[in-house]
Amino acid sequence: MKPYKLIITAAFSMAIAPQVLADEGVDTYKAACTACHTPGIAGAPKTGDAAAWKDRLAKGEETLIKNAVEGFTGDTGFMPPKGGRMDLSDEAVAAAVKYMIAEVTE
Repeated sequence: MKPYKLIITAAFSMAIAPQVLADEGVDTYKAACTACHTPGIAGAPKTGDAAAWKDRLAKGEETLIKNAVEGFTGDTGFMPPKGGRMDLSDEAVAAAVKYMIAEVTE
């Protein structure tokens, strides 16, 4: 491959990567997370409810992703590992968490 084509390809890939991640987050959320995070089942913070996410956000994105992937039991409810969807990749779960965070921070 000619050097200029490689540069253009790399630049294009870097430009679309965040959008692909965002799309995967929305898709994963709709397929797996909305069942609990829309109505707030089992103490799940409702998507878009900034007050419900406030204390969780204070723990940091990395912790929220870890809890979503590995599962978590807290004072207000529980999160099964990957929301019970063990077929999801860690990356897909992370993208969904980032989507939900964006819904209350942007």
